[in-house]
Amino acid sequence: MPVSDSYHDSLIESLKDSHYAAVYLETHLEGDEYEFESELLRLAFNHVLEVLGPQNLTPEQIKIQAQQLEELMQKPAPEAMNQLTSWLQALGLKLTIMIAPKMPEINHENDAVSSIKITG
Repeated sequence: MPVSDSYHDSLIESLKDSHYAAVYLETHLEGDEYEFESELLRLAFNHVLEVLGPQNLTPEQIKIQAQQLEELMQKPAPEAMNQLTSWLQALGLKLTIMIAPKMPEINHENDAVSSIKITG
């Protein structure tokens, strides 16, 4: 079996735990420090819908959720965030805001310009 199939199967099995699904989505929502990956986020939402949809929704509701996700991903950010909250709620999840860990302070002691003094 190809690696991607076994990875997908393993991922889907892990996502059956709603706590894991929440962390999985949270990780994708954070993006990385350089760029937000909307296609990866879309894929993550679809993975969660694939697993949590049947646990929380009828087949017809799953189809509607899939359509709403596609529409949601095309919207401007503020409107999308409002709809995302409802979309997640239908799957038994909710969007939360947390305080980010404090960034370590940068020590400028060894910077080349730190020894320059400006006098007037």
